[in-house]
Amino acid sequence: MERETFDCVVVGAGWYGLGAAKQYHFTHPSDSLVVFDGQETLGGTWAAERLYPGLKSNNLWGTYEYPDFPMTTARFGVEEGSHVPGTVVHDYLKAYAAEFGIAERIRLRTKVLSAEHQDGPEGGWVLTISSESLGEQRVFARRLIVATGQTSDAFLPHFDGEETFGGRIFHGKHFPQNRDTLGTAKSAVVLGGTKFAWDAAYAYATAGVETHMVIRSSGHGPVWMAPTHVTPLKKWIEKLANTRLLTWFSPCIWGEADGYPGIRNFLHGTALGRKIVDIFWGILGNDVLTLNKFDSHPETAKLKPWLDAMFVATSFSLLNYETDFFQLVKDGKIRVHISDITGLSPGKVHLSDGTQLTADVLLAVTGWKQVPPLKFLPEGIEKELGLPHFPDPETKPTPEDLASQQDLLAEADAQILTRFPRLKHEPVWNKAYIPLTQQKGVHSTDAVTPCTPLTPFMLHRFMVPPSARFLRTRDVAFAGFVSNFSNIITAHLQGLWIGAYFKGLLVSDTVAPAPSPGRLDELRRETVLHNRFGRWRYPVDWGNSKVPSFIFDAVPYLDLLQRDLGIDHRRKRGVLAQVLSPYGPEDYRTVNEEWAARQRHFDQVAS
Repeated sequence: MERETFDCVVVGAGWYGLGAAKQYHFTHPSDSLVVFDGQETLGGTWAAERLYPGLKSNNLWGTYEYPDFPMTTARFGVEEGSHVPGTVVHDYLKAYAAEFGIAERIRLRTKVLSAEHQDGPEGGWVLTISSESLGEQRVFARRLIVATGQTSDAFLPHFDGEETFGGRIFHGKHFPQNRDTLGTAKSAVVLGGTKFAWDAAYAYATAGVETHMVIRSSGHGPVWMAPTHVTPLKKWIEKLANTRLLTWFSPCIWGEADGYPGIRNFLHGTALGRKIVDIFWGILGNDVLTLNKFDSHPETAKLKPWLDAMFVATSFSLLNYETDFFQLVKDGKIRVHISDITGLSPGKVHLSDGTQLTADVLLAVTGWKQVPPLKFLPEGIEKELGLPHFPDPETKPTPEDLASQQDLLAEADAQILTRFPRLKHEPVWNKAYIPLTQQKGVHSTDAVTPCTPLTPFMLHRFMVPPSARFLRTRDVAFAGFVSNFSNIITAHLQGLWIGAYFKGLLVSDTVAPAPSPGRLDELRRETVLHNRFGRWRYPVDWGNSKVPSFIFDAVPYLDLLQRDLGIDHRRKRGVLAQVLSPYGPEDYRTVNEEWAARQRHFDQVAS
C-alpha cells in the first residue's frame, strides 16, 4: 500500500486539537489535513466515553466557547448563569468540527505511536499509526501539530495488597466505564484532593454509597474550591480573572505585553506596591474561605486548602454541584481523611493513621503522565524539541555546555526575582510532602509518572522549539501545553499563531526561518525565562516538568500572541473598558479577519 502523505497532521481531537485543525485550515485552505485521535469519539476530555456522571464545566455559560462559534441557548439549550453539562460540551465540539469542515478530516480510533523527524531542508515527519481497522501503518506529515493534552495517559500506581482487595480499583479516567458501581457499591474510597476527586465523591455520596475521601497527608492538600462569584462585590470569577485591572496584581514575567509596564512596575517593584498586592490576594483568598465556611465544622475544615491563594494556578476550581457539597460532609455522607493509603487487604483500605476503611471500590485520582503519549525519534530528539525528558547519564556535555545551561537558568532566576521580589518568599504548603511514588505502600513500574524528575518544558510561547533546526524546517508545534481559565480562547489564538508561524508570517523576527545567531540567542533566553518563571510563581501547579498553568496571567499571554500576529491586542473601546471590562470570547471573534486583512494589505504593498 502506498504511504499516505499529508501537508499537516494534528494529533488529538480535544479543544486544542480541533482549534488548531480549524485554524490551520483557515491559514492553509488548500493543504491536505488530517486529525488522528485514539478515542472512540472526538472531544478529548469531553469525548462521549469520558463523560462521567454529573460532569459539568467549571465555567458558566458564555465563557466556555470558541470565539467564532457561540454556544447559543437556542441551539444548545444552556441558559445564562448555568454550568454546561458534559453532554452539551461534547455536542458543541461535534458541531464546531462540522461547521468548519474538520469533522470529515478526523480519524478516530487511530493512535499515533511514534513520530520520526526527517533530515533534509524540508524536514517533515514519518508517523507510525495504529488503527483497529487497518492495523499499523506509516504516513508522512509535512507539518505536525501535537495536541494530545494533559489528561491522555492516566497514571495508576500499584498499592501493596491490591491483589487481595477483591473490589474494583480504577483511575478516575475510567469512572465512566465503572459507573455501575454507583448502584452496586456499598462503600467507596476516593483517593485525591483535586476537583475530579470532589466530583467522584459527590457522585457516590448522592447515589447513597458510603463515601470516604482520602487526601494524602504527604501530598499537596485539597484543591481551592470557590463559588462562582467572589470578592465582597460578588464578581463572576472567570471574568474577574480576565479583567485587565486585576491581572496587574499577579507577578507575570510576560505581563508587560499588555502595554502597562508602569503600573506593573509599581505594584511589584516597590514596597508599597507589594503591600497592596498582598492585601488584594488576602482579600480574595479570605473571601473564598469565608464563603465556604470551612471552619464552621470540624469535617469541612479538613477541606481548607493548604496553599496561599496567590500561588495557586489551575489547582483552583468552582463549586458546580446541584446540592451543597459541604452539607454532605457535615452529614457524614462524605467522610474526609487526611492520611496516606499504606496498603490494601480483603475489602479494606489501610491508612497511615491506623484507620481501616471497609470498601469495595477504590477510585484513584492519582494524576497523569506528564509527556505526550507518543515516541519522538530519532532517540534523544526530545531535548531539541523542548519536551520533558530524562537527563541522559550517557551524554557528557562539555564544561562549556554545562556552564551555558547553568548561566541561562541563573540569569533567568536573577531576572525573575529582581523584578518580583515577593516570589523569593514562596510558601511551604506541606513540610511533610513526598511524591506519591515514594510513599510507603505505593509503587510504580512506569518509566514516567506525574512525579518523575524530568527536565522542564522549554517551548517558545509554550508552543514551538527554540532551535535553529526546527525554525528552519517549521514542521512542528505543540498546542494545549498550557492551562488557564481561558483555555478555549487560548486554543483559538494558539491555532492562529501556529498557522502563521508555519507560513513565516509572525511579526516577531526572533522566530524568523533563519534567525541570526544573536536573534536565536535572544529567543532561547526568552524561552528559558518564561518557562523558568513558573518554578517561582506557581510551585505546585507548574512544577519541574508540568505544563505552564496560570489564571490571572491569561490576558497578557493572549496579548503576547496577538502582538506576534500583528493585530491589536486592545479589544475594547475606550481606556476604561480596556481596564475595567472583563475579556471574554466575544472580544476575540474577529481576530482571524483582522489577521487576514493585515496579510492582504502587505501582499498589496509588496505587489
